[in-house]
Amino acid sequence: MPLKILSPAKINIGLRVCPKNSEYGDFHKIESIFQTVNLFDEIEAEFSDENDSACIVECDSLVLPKENTLTKTFHAFRKNAGICDSRSVKVRLTKRIPSGGGLGGGSSNAAYFLKLLSELYGVALTRELAFSVAEQVGSDVFFFLGLKNGFGAALVSGRGEKVSEIECRKLNMILIFPDVFSSTKEAYSLVDEFYESDESALSGYIDFDDYEKLYRADFSEWSKENLGFKNSFTSVLEKKYPLISDAILDLKNSGAVFADMTGSGSVVFGVFGDEKSRSDAMEKLCKKWKCVFA
Repeated sequence: MPLKILSPAKINIGLRVCPKNSEYGDFHKIESIFQTVNLFDEIEAEFSDENDSACIVECDSLVLPKENTLTKTFHAFRKNAGICDSRSVKVRLTKRIPSGGGLGGGSSNAAYFLKLLSELYGVALTRELAFSVAEQVGSDVFFFLGLKNGFGAALVSGRGEKVSEIECRKLNMILIFPDVFSSTKEAYSLVDEFYESDESALSGYIDFDDYEKLYRADFSEWSKENLGFKNSFTSVLEKKYPLISDAILDLKNSGAVFADMTGSGSVVFGVFGDEKSRSDAMEKLCKKWKCVFA
């Protein structure tokens, strides 16, 4: 019988991308609150009859490259756990989290597949082992592995490896999926260009020490200019992909008390004051956009 697990998406509530410096090498330092949302991929894993220590990935809805986050996780786990077992592992991935949306689907898949691997092989997944694998796979993987119960919210900083879990707030949200694909590489490149061309680009962010306090505040506080949450990627991607700006504006016009892009885009989310206002907004928004409750 294959082992199964749900792999959640995440949103970023505020995301400050700092300019590159020698401390982080090729990575950018970030400051953000990550929170899981009710949108899931499903992963099944079991041993295969093949004995060549391979990771065989099946995914009907997405053509994955030969080397992907799941195969990287498989090989990193075996290496760091000192596993010599020659059996292969067969993985079936059912995707519902869109790629290139800033929802962390690939990183989530890696983290939750790692949990299945530890169960398959009977190896305890210590924080040290989990984070050593995450370091080799992707920065957002740290967040998903840092949650005690697998779901929740956390303050995330550094390159993503500094994860401090906080009490998660229930949010009435709608996610909008604009018909735009934004690669992480492109998004960081646009931010770097913006920083080089405009000195004011680095202003308008609250101190990271104040993130949790603002997260607990009334949602109306989240949108205050220079005192609220801000995503470094939003302004640069809006210029290139106006649909992102349109989606944010439509969320606000439909009653969202806060709306922004998540991660490096292009998915946009809106937070509503209660379930009724969210339901009313959904009725209007779904006529124009592909969107879901979260």
